[in-house]
Amino acid sequence: MGPLRNLDVRWVWRYRLFYIAGIAIMSLQIFLAVIFFTLSEDVEKNSSLSYISLNEEPMKYNFIDNTLEKERKLPLSGKQSNTLSRTNGQSSKLNAKTVASVEDLLTPQISAVCNISKRESISAINRAKTSFCKQLILNTTCLIRNNQLYPVSLPHSCPVNGLTRGKYLGCFRDESSKRLLNGAYYNSSIANSHKHCLHKCLQAGFSYAGVQFGEECFCGNEEPLAGSRLPESSCDHKCPANKSQPCGSYFAINILETGVAKFVPQTANDANSISNPPVRIVFLLTLNGRDIRQVYRLIKTLFHRDHFFFIHVDARQDYLFRELRPLELKLSNVRLSLRRHSTIWGGASLLTMLLECMSELIQSSWDWDFVINLSESDFPIKTNQELVAFLSSNRNRNFVKSHGRDVHHFIHKQGLDKTFVECDEHMWRIGNKMLPTGIVIDGGSDWIALSRPFINYVVTAQNDELLDGLRTVFKYTLLPAESFFHTVLRNSIFCDSYIDNNLHVTNWKRHLGCKCQYKHVVDWCGCSPNVFTMEDWSRIQSTSNKSLFFARKFDPTVSQQVINQVQEWLYGYYSDDYKSERKYWHNVYHHLDRSPVVDDAIYVVSSSLSRQTLSSSENFDLKCLNLGFRKLLQVHSFHENDVQKGILVHFDSASSKNVSVQFEAWFEIKHSFTLYDSNLVASRFVNLLVNTNFDPKEKMSRNYVGAIGPLSEPVLIFEVTAGSPVSNITVLWLDPMQTLVDVGDISLSENSGVDHVKSTLRTPLCPGEWEVYLIFNNDVLARIMFVVTPLVNEHSNTMFQEANQIKTSTDWNLLLPIVKLNKEHYDPESQRTKILQHLSYDGPRKIEWIDDLTSKSYQILDFCIVDIQQAEHSASCYRQDYKRCNSTVWSSFSPDPKIHITTVNKLTGRLN
Repeated sequence: MGPLRNLDVRWVWRYRLFYIAGIAIMSLQIFLAVIFFTLSEDVEKNSSLSYISLNEEPMKYNFIDNTLEKERKLPLSGKQSNTLSRTNGQSSKLNAKTVASVEDLLTPQISAVCNISKRESISAINRAKTSFCKQLILNTTCLIRNNQLYPVSLPHSCPVNGLTRGKYLGCFRDESSKRLLNGAYYNSSIANSHKHCLHKCLQAGFSYAGVQFGEECFCGNEEPLAGSRLPESSCDHKCPANKSQPCGSYFAINILETGVAKFVPQTANDANSISNPPVRIVFLLTLNGRDIRQVYRLIKTLFHRDHFFFIHVDARQDYLFRELRPLELKLSNVRLSLRRHSTIWGGASLLTMLLECMSELIQSSWDWDFVINLSESDFPIKTNQELVAFLSSNRNRNFVKSHGRDVHHFIHKQGLDKTFVECDEHMWRIGNKMLPTGIVIDGGSDWIALSRPFINYVVTAQNDELLDGLRTVFKYTLLPAESFFHTVLRNSIFCDSYIDNNLHVTNWKRHLGCKCQYKHVVDWCGCSPNVFTMEDWSRIQSTSNKSLFFARKFDPTVSQQVINQVQEWLYGYYSDDYKSERKYWHNVYHHLDRSPVVDDAIYVVSSSLSRQTLSSSENFDLKCLNLGFRKLLQVHSFHENDVQKGILVHFDSASSKNVSVQFEAWFEIKHSFTLYDSNLVASRFVNLLVNTNFDPKEKMSRNYVGAIGPLSEPVLIFEVTAGSPVSNITVLWLDPMQTLVDVGDISLSENSGVDHVKSTLRTPLCPGEWEVYLIFNNDVLARIMFVVTPLVNEHSNTMFQEANQIKTSTDWNLLLPIVKLNKEHYDPESQRTKILQHLSYDGPRKIEWIDDLTSKSYQILDFCIVDIQQAEHSASCYRQDYKRCNSTVWSSFSPDPKIHITTVNKLTGRLN
């Protein structure tokens, strides 16, 4: 035994390092396990807060009156300035404090009237920005908890054809190959009962409900045949939720009447040229954004003196509202609503807005028959005469589009069984919802064409239990306008006027449109249609023989060519001298706007371009006037043949000689990228650029100016051709100090197309010239340059100095290909010294630095004079042959007949 023991000791001594390492690893695993379980307990305690991301933008509550809205907006606390939120895609992030219960959120301004433990409610309260919004969420949660918010049941007034709700018909024999009730199927091993199944089937609009095999529920519209009747003893399974009731058996089913008749939507009549007097239509335009020219074009195309335009402009859109006000004075059948809402995507305020507009229309002196709601993204695909002829043959009918699927699947996907509260311009999800029993739930599209009798009922009926109850339900519902009118129709005396057609064709491409792109305004993932382009033209043409009169979406910044094609299809070709037919001007900035808040980066860049226009001696010769930049007036994005051709900067200048000149200058945006390798991977890249506000649905950036500021969130956008799949392309982001600040990666599929890769850069970004490198197999594929423009506000220097206290660790292995490529120019220390010097600039020196940076990204192409005001003694100081903007083909002041609202033709009733 002695020799063996000595041998064991020798083995232990020989491999002592491995033993020590093993013991260390085991100890580390035990330690990590203890830490893991400790963290798990903490996560469980705080799980209510991790349900939804806390990185939400600060919002304000959407009051009807703009003045009230601005007065009630809470001031930012501490050193946070309003200027910090004026950026293209990045609000200053708030570090929300993690709380375990609602008690941690209570303040003298916020009080709880009940005990709240729902994780959705606590998360929403924690993320809400204003005390008003937090209190509203608290109060609503307590009303739900106390069963004081929603009605339990509502009446169904549609004729029932002799059916009685809950009437028991008996036990019947069923077959797997031929079900007695084959409309819908639900299974519940816990909740199933006669009452439960009856509610499910009634809610889905079926006439009969049947329970089978204990936990199964079947719905259908066909009355069971008497020959299938079985003795009651054959249905011997008990219901899980009510043991006193039979719930069928094996292929034996207990059937009850729901009290709802089989619903068959009405069939629309064909247009009849000899019908009754033509109907008169109100086009209810619900507008958002800045596409004023497309709105003018829509009104001009739809216009007839017999029809009316009632326009609601989102409360946040000063530009659209201001530009449309003159139409009220020019055309007697155009009116703008003064009761304006912030109609966020999916918000309850959209339904409120529609009901208020309809109420105003009922009270107005206008004599109309139908209301059709449209947005700036809609456009007619049939003539006015065809629309009037069709609706005249279907007077008093109501046109809505149903979901066309299983009702309970629709309820779940639509979030109708969830409670949402709208405040701070956000839809907060705070918990579940029990929909009222006794009614059919329906929904689909919120684009509708409703008759006057139905609208009159909806907005004027007093003490109507159905309407009052549904208004309450849909006040706390996501996308309420997509279900409210459908549900009222299905359950009221107007059910026989329901036509399953909203007169629209919609360009759904769900693989592109369902990207959860509205998470910043709603606690839900939503979908949005795509914009029509010429690739979709055949789909529009296929509607020629269908009762479809409008299409959506259209966006002239994406494709004006398809809009031109539709208009020519309907009304013939434009004349040959129509120079602006293929051009579009999209307004980005107007100096009179107060809402939405101006993007600092756009303002700084555009002001810099204005100064560069005046200092450009090669293009400009008014030195005798000594003009200086005075004020930025407007900025437009200029498009031709569906391609952005640059930006137009309209500004005012003045001199000491009592001369004032307004200019508009055309600048090209220079996107700088270089391909360094000619291999197959590099050759797939067609375009590379850095920008913000990437639209994943349309595969483009919505930052038309291309201005990137310190608080922006830049992304790398790339266009590739088809080819072999490629993975592991590394993306390196270098700031102006040549410090590696972010690393990403790109994988290319075999398809061509446009895509983007996000960065995880921390704000504020360092101003100056940035570089992005694509690395593949340790070689540089491409280099992209972009500029981050400094801010000019008083806080910017301090902000940058604080940001530059953060040291970034660099992985030198990642930088080796770049160093190898730029041996002579790679000098981080000198670059850092240079940038820190620039960051210390203020006043004129800072302006010079800004102008130097913008000159690297923009190039002037042309300029023109909008207006000139001068004193007599300076009249000889400038030449009279300078271009006037209204005589050019590129200026936003050049003639554009397709959007001009002129006088009414007395013969045709349309606009001249």
